[in-house]
Amino acid sequence: MKNLQRLLILSFLLLVNPLIAQEETPLIYRVNIRENIGSNSWIYLQNGLHEASLNNARAVILHMNTYGGGVMEADSMRSAILNYSLPVYVFIDNNAASAGALISIACDSIFMRNSASIGAATVVEGGSGAAAPDKYQSYMRGIMRATAESHGKKITIVDGDTLTQWRRDPLVAEAMVDEKIVVPGYADSTQILTLTASQAMALGYCEGMAESLHELVVTHLGISDYKLETYNPTFYDKVKGFLTSGVVQALLIMFIIGGIYFELQSPGIGFPTAASITAAILYFAPLYLTGYAQNWEVLLFMLGLIFIVFELFVFPGFGFSGITGIVLIFSSLVLALIGNIRFSLDGVNTLELFRAVMIVLGGMGMGVALIIYLSSRIGMPGFLKQAALHADEEGFVSVPMEPLELVGQTGVAATVLRPSGKVLLGGSYYDAISLRGFIEKDVVVVVKRYENFQLYVMRKES
Repeated sequence: MKNLQRLLILSFLLLVNPLIAQEETPLIYRVNIRENIGSNSWIYLQNGLHEASLNNARAVILHMNTYGGGVMEADSMRSAILNYSLPVYVFIDNNAASAGALISIACDSIFMRNSASIGAATVVEGGSGAAAPDKYQSYMRGIMRATAESHGKKITIVDGDTLTQWRRDPLVAEAMVDEKIVVPGYADSTQILTLTASQAMALGYCEGMAESLHELVVTHLGISDYKLETYNPTFYDKVKGFLTSGVVQALLIMFIIGGIYFELQSPGIGFPTAASITAAILYFAPLYLTGYAQNWEVLLFMLGLIFIVFELFVFPGFGFSGITGIVLIFSSLVLALIGNIRFSLDGVNTLELFRAVMIVLGGMGMGVALIIYLSSRIGMPGFLKQAALHADEEGFVSVPMEPLELVGQTGVAATVLRPSGKVLLGGSYYDAISLRGFIEKDVVVVVKRYENFQLYVMRKES
């Protein structure tokens, strides 16, 4: 009897469970994009899409109001949307300009408030706001067209004839970038295309108009009873987004390079070491956690530092070890910024690689400028005054006088002088500069003068 009761209960649950599942309130997940497109927006979208999948959402809606932003981040965001398994819709409640237009076109459907607009996707230079060179416009035209084409074609029957046309006309997407592309009735050859909601509807770039997110879900998605959840970025997300912005990354590289240089000038563990290590951690950590930087890229960076230390203290001069160290550090900093697999650049677009190289070169350039500036300020009034000894301090002389006694003495080149290197004089090693051409190792040299803390030598005439 008990077994029969259990069997009846089990049968009842098997029949009821599908009904319960069907009646479960569908989840709509919202990701807000209401700021300039950048590293923050990219991180928010990644996390939002991930959370929507974990929570078995029915669809994701991007609530958009942006004037644009970084092309690279926008390209990454549109790729994530195109490759996402769930439907992604965008609700433009005001603006979807420039990079925002690219992201919107990637979505499965576009919905707009009556007063909203989309378009004006010309690439501009960050400093002046002027249009970027044509090669960047060409790249933007290409990804806009490819994004529009990714939605495929639709078949319509007119007067018995079967017509095939793009769901989103690629020419319209290109006209948002290039004023030379004409869209009859909407843009001539003198203006970039920007569409109102009604114009976007007419051209197939808007699936419907709504004045609120609720109206969109109920009227256009046909879901009257739903649960809405919004992705709320954490403090950690905001910090990670801040650290992965191009300007901050360039500044971190500046501190890495400057810290390494000043620490090598005064070996030991001090403030330059702490600043350089901290900057390196802040540079690599968010990239590592985001999936860009890999273990081997961090190891490349450390290996580059080792080569530079070897060049300075084991093989003095400037040769293979130093050049190898610089190349390894530069490569590790660049590769950490792009989504590559080992040393393969397959799938890495040119603009992404160019951006990474420019960030690293910019950071290194600022590092050199920092070195020059701080070097000139050592001992001067200010926070670097105590970094050097002063001649008026009793009992101390700021310039070492012993090397003056070496003028006229002979020794041998301990390394190749190209033109700087090391010389061996009286059993001690000294930094020296060749006054005339390169001097090979073990060549006999004579000290000609001592100026600015540096020995100047020449080959000894036989």
